[in-house]
Amino acid sequence: MTAPTFSVRLCDWDRARAHAGHIRELVFVREQGVPAEIEMDAQDAQCEHALAYGEDGTALGTGRLLPDGHVGRMAVLKQWRGQGVGALLLQVLVERARARGDAAVRLNAQTTAAGFYRRYGFEVSGPGFIEAGIPHVPMQRQLKSG
Repeated sequence: MTAPTFSVRLCDWDRARAHAGHIRELVFVREQGVPAEIEMDAQDAQCEHALAYGEDGTALGTGRLLPDGHVGRMAVLKQWRGQGVGALLLQVLVERARARGDAAVRLNAQTTAAGFYRRYGFEVSGPGFIEAGIPHVPMQRQLKSG
């Protein structure tokens, strides 16, 4: 049996809204209990969005890159976790930040996901905090020296 294949596309919010919104609702609102009214925000329109798609065109995961270099709203459908979807999404977002000249990439990781981000060069950069009732820790990865 061959490993599943998927691809990631970068797009604006108008193109990402339907698939990214659906994934974020399933993962954050239904699965994790984040209030729907705070899950979608005004920053979506200013972000570059990454969407992972399976071979059949099904959207599997999403993430966004804010203008200030923050990666956020990383979400992968439950049945696709642990298969490299999140890793590919993160790599695409980090490479996009590097290509546009960002010196660093920052994110607020759920503490249960901090180990995942550490594997991709992120380090804890401050004290933990609670957001939407979920423990988080700020993390950062330098892209340029200086």
